Amino acid sequence: MRKGTPVCRLKGLAQPPDLAQDGDIFIGGIFSFRTDQDFFIDTFQSIPGLRKCFNFNFREFKFAQTMIFAINEINKDPGMLSGVRIGYKIYDSCGTMDILRTALALVSGLKTEVSDDNCTKTDTVQAIVGHSGSSPTIAFAQVVGRFQIPVISHFATCACLSNRREYPTFFRTIPSDYYQSKALAKLVKYFGWTWVGAVAANNEYGLNGIAAFIQAAHNYGVCIEYSEAFSSSDPPHVLQKIVQTIEHSTSKVIIAFTSHREIKLLASELYKENITGLQWIGSDAWITDPSLTDSEGYAILLGSLGFTVAKAEIPGLEEHLRQLHPSQFPNSQFVRDFWEDVFDCSLNKTVNSQKQPCSGFESLQNVSSQFTDVSELRFTKNVYKSVYALAHALDSLNKCDDDKRLLSNVSCYNTKNIQPWQVLQYLNSVNFTTVNGERVYFDKNGDSPARYDLVNLQITNKGTMEGETVGIFDASLQDDNQFILNNISVVWGHGLTKVPVSECSKKCLPGTYKVLQKGKPICCHDCIPCPAGEISNLTESLQCMKCPPEFWSSKQRDACIPKTIEFLAYDEILGVLLAIISLLGIFLTMIITLIFYNHIETPLVRANNSELSFLLLFSLTLCFLCSLTFIGRPSGWSCMLRHTAFGITFVLCISCVLGKTIVVLIAFRATLPGSNMMKWFGPSQQRLSILALTFIQVLICILWLSTSPPFPFMNLLLHEDRIILQCNLGTTVGFCAVLGYIGFLAILCFVFAFLARNLPNNFNEAKFITFSMLIFCAVWIAFIPAYVSSPGKFVDAVEIFAILASSYGLLFCIFLPKCYIILFRPEQNTKKHMMRKAPKSDT
Repeated sequence: MRKGTPVCRLKGLAQPPDLAQDGDIFIGGIFSFRTDQDFFIDTFQSIPGLRKCFNFNFREFKFAQTMIFAINEINKDPGMLSGVRIGYKIYDSCGTMDILRTALALVSGLKTEVSDDNCTKTDTVQAIVGHSGSSPTIAFAQVVGRFQIPVISHFATCACLSNRREYPTFFRTIPSDYYQSKALAKLVKYFGWTWVGAVAANNEYGLNGIAAFIQAAHNYGVCIEYSEAFSSSDPPHVLQKIVQTIEHSTSKVIIAFTSHREIKLLASELYKENITGLQWIGSDAWITDPSLTDSEGYAILLGSLGFTVAKAEIPGLEEHLRQLHPSQFPNSQFVRDFWEDVFDCSLNKTVNSQKQPCSGFESLQNVSSQFTDVSELRFTKNVYKSVYALAHALDSLNKCDDDKRLLSNVSCYNTKNIQPWQVLQYLNSVNFTTVNGERVYFDKNGDSPARYDLVNLQITNKGTMEGETVGIFDASLQDDNQFILNNISVVWGHGLTKVPVSECSKKCLPGTYKVLQKGKPICCHDCIPCPAGEISNLTESLQCMKCPPEFWSSKQRDACIPKTIEFLAYDEILGVLLAIISLLGIFLTMIITLIFYNHIETPLVRANNSELSFLLLFSLTLCFLCSLTFIGRPSGWSCMLRHTAFGITFVLCISCVLGKTIVVLIAFRATLPGSNMMKWFGPSQQRLSILALTFIQVLICILWLSTSPPFPFMNLLLHEDRIILQCNLGTTVGFCAVLGYIGFLAILCFVFAFLARNLPNNFNEAKFITFSMLIFCAVWIAFIPAYVSSPGKFVDAVEIFAILASSYGLLFCIFLPKCYIILFRPEQNTKKHMMRKAPKSDT
């Protein structure tokens, strides 16, 4: 084959770049200076032509100029790429199809014909900067990756691009949406919004971003009421359906993972429907877009919150932008259109009869526009970092030696013919710091460190809506310290004056627990009060905790408080009443004792065995006193004392009554001729019998106390909400033995008194003893079922009542008739009257 023979020829026409500069190596750039185009559907019956794009996107044009500024700055730096000049080829394309066409143009070069004498000189770019959108980047990054050409984006945030298997040559100087979604979820959680809506652009960026947010929000307990997706090219009814969904929803916070195009359309429709009172949370694709102020209904978005990359300053960039002139790019149609739009004039090379011809003295030095504004260099800074990252990779490759090769684990190549795959290898190990002190490097997935500013859309003095930085998010910090809110007042959404409340159900306060509503997300629940005896002391409790046995739930069911300890006390009506009755019994006993003592020499007192009468009155006093031991807080000593004292004093009392009864019987028998029975039951025998009978009860009590004595215990089973403090008998056998012995003596006394009831005497005491024993036995027989069935402190009250009733029965039946005779019938209290035989009874 002879020299210069064509090897291959391009079919069709090559697409020239909009902005270009020659150099030794080339960096490509893909931007969208215009954002709209006619959505004509190709039939592919012929080769599709280039679509015509409309409108201006000054931010994208600023990105391209920043790329040019960075390349010129690097070419002027003697410390970088010495002897190597970087050239650029920048394309303006809109629409995924034309962007993909542009990427292929950068890969293949501009040569219409390749011959054998120039085939070694490559016309392919070594790397591509762009694009701003995730969807177009996804489209061409896979294709370009097959040629091992690095793609470094300043704005494509889709988390899907971190997949190294699908996108092996992709890098970016903006954090992945994985971190942005996590930051947005933390923001929502920070303000307590647990019920939110979600709107996304119907593309990879929006769908992947909102899916990542939903996953992160779920981990923080945030629920999604609805999730809708649409595209700016969708029919009007699609957008109307979403507006109706928002209008009828109960959530007040909306997460919008869209571009500026979709959010402006949605805001305009909401403005027309006058739907306000919503708090918007925006993604970085639109939250700081300067074109929002130009849209209809932009006030709907006022107060929006969202994360975006941090601001930065690029020294010299503003001057570079203001020096732009159409003469610098004579072949760029966009630069000419831009110039005519800014100065409202017509250049010579254009035909526009409606505008005045440009004078040639126009300059951007005194023009204030979005293009020349460098106060918000957020994503522009990423373009600057992208170019410098490529420059550092090229510089390392150019300066490679054996020592550096060993340190960085890369190979050195021929710098005369640098290939894209060689740049890719060095780009993986880039690590430098910008003039602003920001460190630039890429992880194994080609991602940059995640650090965001939280911005709040506020109206400035100029009347435009701009983002005010109110917080930061740094993914490199510990989880609890990643999100920090600055001490700056936040403007809330349109129609809101304070932090909105967005929750499906109100938080369950302490004292209640959550019960999920059937068929609804976990954020929708009912708050059910805790049952009695259970509490919840935390907000949003899932269940109630049972209080310990000695505690009970408070009225609010938010704390366990000690149960009320209940016993028969002196400060309650029942206790006071029983105490008064007991003291009254003591008082009456003392009065009767005093009466008997003052009339001790009278026949009536002498005839009824005064010694046993006084001993009986003493024992009744002890019985009345014994009842007081059952009132008050039970203790170890009081429990032992009350039952043993009760048993002993009653035996003493019944023994005295029994002694009096036996004396009556023997006294009658002694009056019979030849009877000497009285000498066998004289005063000494009476005292000895009473002592013996009482000593038996003492022995029973000692045996009871030594084996299993009564003790105080807390009855937790009788009532749930309070503790009954009682005396446990220790052993029921001991208590039954004490009562049984008393009962035995009472029955014996009753039998003897019954036998002596009709003895011929003018004042037969046996009748009254019989009646008193009848009352005594009836009371204690009724006591047994009442004692067993009485709850809590009423057990003690029943026992006191039995003691008092039987004591009063003995006191009144035995002593009241005698007192009546002594005080009111003194004529009957004579020896003559006492010796006179009573008339015979019919029985």
